[in-house]
Amino acid sequence: MTSSSIASDATPRSPRGPLRSAVVFNPVRVEDMPERRELIESILTDAGWPLPSWLETTEQDPGAGQARHAIENGAQLVFVCGGDGTVRSCIEGLADTGIALAILPAGTGNLLATNLEVPLDPAAAVRLATVGGRRRIDIGDVEGHAFAVMAGIGFDAALIGDASTTLKARIGAPAYVVSALRHLRDRRMSIEIRIDEELTLNRRARTVVVGNVGRLQGGVELLPDASPGSGQFDVAILTPRTLGQWAALAWGVVRRNRQVHHREVLRGSRITVTSDRDEPRQLDGDVIDPGRTLAVAVRPGALEICVPLPDGGSAPSARERKPR
Repeated sequence: MTSSSIASDATPRSPRGPLRSAVVFNPVRVEDMPERRELIESILTDAGWPLPSWLETTEQDPGAGQARHAIENGAQLVFVCGGDGTVRSCIEGLADTGIALAILPAGTGNLLATNLEVPLDPAAAVRLATVGGRRRIDIGDVEGHAFAVMAGIGFDAALIGDASTTLKARIGAPAYVVSALRHLRDRRMSIEIRIDEELTLNRRARTVVVGNVGRLQGGVELLPDASPGSGQFDVAILTPRTLGQWAALAWGVVRRNRQVHHREVLRGSRITVTSDRDEPRQLDGDVIDPGRTLAVAVRPGALEICVPLPDGGSAPSARERKPR
C-alpha cells in the first residue's frame, strides 16, 4: 500500500454527534493565531459543537502535557495546531487513550498531515474533524518517545539539525538541501541492523530511516510501500557514495522527483540500528541526543486520528462501531 492510499483505508461509518474538544497550539509556529481561533470557533459553532478549550505549548512542554490536560478535562477530540514537532509531542499525550487527534497543519513540514492527506487549509482541516472520519495508526517508540512519521540516525538527522528555521520558512524543502551541502563529506557509518530479533545485517551507510509513512519533504517517496496501520515499519538504508549521487538525491527533493536511488529497504516491528560511533538522531524532525543506537518498537494502532473519507462522508470512532 502506498502512502497516497492511506485515506481510502478509513471505513465509512455513521455520523458522530458534537464532541467536546481542545486546541493545543504552538504560538511560535502559528503567527496568525487570533484569526485562526476565530475561524476554528466559527466552524465548530456552525457544526453544532461546543467551543473548544485552548492550551498553549511552552518550550518546557511542547504538547504532551497539554494533550493529557485536555483529556483530564473531558476533551473527546484534540486539535493540534503547529508543526511536526508539536504534533509528535501531542501524540505522546494521546497514544493509547482512544481520544482522536485532529491535525491543523502549521509550520514548514506537516509530513504526517501530508502523508494522511489531511488538508493544509485550516478551515478544511477543521471541517474534516467535524465530519468524523477516523483511523487508527501505528506509532513508534524510541527510548520512551513517540513518533508517527520517521526516525533517523546519521546524515538525515544531521541535516535536519542544521537546517535554518528562518530559511525553511522562506523557501521550504530546499532549505534541507542547503543544510545537506554541509555534510556531504561526512564519512559513512559502519552499522548493524537487527529486525525482529531474526535478521541481522552489517552495512556501511550514510543514514538509516525507519518510517511509518513514506513521503518526505517536497513529495519525495522514500518508502512508497509504507503503511501506517500494518503493525510494521519500513527501514531505508541509504548508501550514496559520491557527491554526484548525493546531488541527484538533493535535486530530486527540489524537483519533487518521486524516486530515491541507492537504498535498501527492510521491514519489521522491532528495529535496532547500532553504529560504530555516536551519530545525530531525529524523531519526526525533532533532533534528540546523539547516540550509537536507534532502537524502534512499533505500537500497533496506538493513535486514533482524523482522516478524509473516500466519499466525503462521516464516521464515528472505531470504539463506537457495533458488532455484527
